[in-house]
Amino acid sequence: MSRLLMIIAIAAVVYLLIRSYRKKTPQQDVATTEDMVRCAQCGVHLPKGESIEAEGRFFCGAEHRDAYRK
Repeated sequence: MSRLLMIIAIAAVVYLLIRSYRKKTPQQDVATTEDMVRCAQCGVHLPKGESIEAEGRFFCGAEHRDAYRK
């Protein structure tokens, strides 16, 4: 009888360990999307957050912004 209780206790511990391990595994994050914009000078597409905005247009860098203004 004591062996049966010991086997049940071990099985319960193993079950709880497996269950807690499954909860801790990281879920895949949902990819966040960002709008893409086109550089008014060279035409390269880049994320809006990485672009420079001037005069209502987007540029890939300060050099292209300044070249467009000339």
